[in-house]
Amino acid sequence: MLKTQEGFDYGFNPKVCFTCKGNCCIGESGYIWVNPKEITAIANFLNLEESLFVERYLFKESHMYSIKEIPHESGVACLFFDDQKRGCSIYEVRPSQCRTFPFWNYFKRHFDELEKECPGIVSLSH
Repeated sequence: MLKTQEGFDYGFNPKVCFTCKGNCCIGESGYIWVNPKEITAIANFLNLEESLFVERYLFKESHMYSIKEIPHESGVACLFFDDQKRGCSIYEVRPSQCRTFPFWNYFKRHFDELEKECPGIVSLSH
């Protein structure tokens, strides 16, 4: 089933995630923002105290926190990307940034970039 969102001229087929190599979790470095509520949820999911979770898995940029990245054959990967399963090890509690992918305003202007990154993208305007 194709997912769509108002204001976006493309759709997303989530079934393709099962055959993708995790392109949305690996590649170029970037920020993977987490808010306080998400920090609590992920820490609980990992059975860690929040302060330990923050220390081990996040870094602070200005007044916000981002998940750390690790070196990967394709550049870098989110620390929670499971290379063997080719998916997110915290999927149930992944940040909203990850939940809303690929419907980011950035991709409205950079559709070609999204199309290269995600094999589940389907243009609705053609």
